[in-house]
Amino acid sequence: MFAVNPPLAISLKVLSALAFTLMSASVKLVSDRVPVGEIVFFRSFFMLLPLLVWIMLQGQVLSVLRTRNLTGHFRRSIMSTSSMFMNFLALAYLPLTDAVVLGYTSPFILVVLAALLLKETVQGFRWIGTAVGFAGVVVMLTPHLTGEGMFSGGASSIGIMIALSGAFLTAGAIIQIRRLVDTETTAAIIFYLALFSSLLALVSIPAGWVMPTAREAAVLVGIGILGGIGQILLTLSFRYGEASTLAPFEYTTMLWACVIGWIAFGDWPAPAVFAGGGIVILAGVFVLWREHAEVVHRRAALHGPVHDTGEAAIPVAAPVAAGAVEPGAAKPGPMKPGSMRPLP
Repeated sequence: MFAVNPPLAISLKVLSALAFTLMSASVKLVSDRVPVGEIVFFRSFFMLLPLLVWIMLQGQVLSVLRTRNLTGHFRRSIMSTSSMFMNFLALAYLPLTDAVVLGYTSPFILVVLAALLLKETVQGFRWIGTAVGFAGVVVMLTPHLTGEGMFSGGASSIGIMIALSGAFLTAGAIIQIRRLVDTETTAAIIFYLALFSSLLALVSIPAGWVMPTAREAAVLVGIGILGGIGQILLTLSFRYGEASTLAPFEYTTMLWACVIGWIAFGDWPAPAVFAGGGIVILAGVFVLWREHAEVVHRRAALHGPVHDTGEAAIPVAAPVAAGAVEPGAAKPGPMKPGSMRPLP
């Protein structure tokens, strides 16, 4: 049983953002010599290591192969593999922070796709939070959108277009994840991603792979492990919260990218990045506050007065998990007062 828990979902999302940022930095370290297709293979194949440890700890070995939607897994893998190719290629052209900032268009796309394709009810405050967060991204991009900055230096026009394409594909991949969690276990979702993405990456062998050095091999394996950890955290986050709720918190990767980019590559972001980052953080805090208030109001309508502890909404009566959902059940949605059924 998976109860809707926005704070937990957001925490998992932020931790997944850290893992993926570390992975991106590792990709950048080897991208000058190792072909993108080869990096994608290592990322996909070696992500199985943390996955296998995770499923053994949970006793879900058999659930890895059990699936009701093999076609859905394949569609998701095509989208995710294409996204990886684009995002990794962008890192070869752009500084780490710039590539991450351009990826911030993905949550904005995701909210729109969640409303159109998943039929999620995207409430007004989520639209506001996402729009404000996207405005912060525009502020961060200001140095690249004015004068000759757009086409000179590390942020080339080719890299920008590649990164934007990757952002759209990332949003599409997350939509596929949100569909799969209705019937599939987390272990199965990640296992089939690793399997199909590894096979798809092998198609790039004729384009030319290289024999990595010992240092490069260690980094490549680390890319896969970090990708696996990030994927587990990301997939779990969508079990506890809706895609449109989690979208603004993708922006926390900016903080990780600033620190890691400075330590690993000596790249310190421009003042516009910090200004835009402040806007993004405020947007995320706003969504979290409104989400918590919404949960308190909803549970009060269902169960009567609620004690607001500042952490979770706890009904005075028996602690019924309102909106609880299991794999295969309907996605949680807004509740009618006095009813346990989601609104259509």
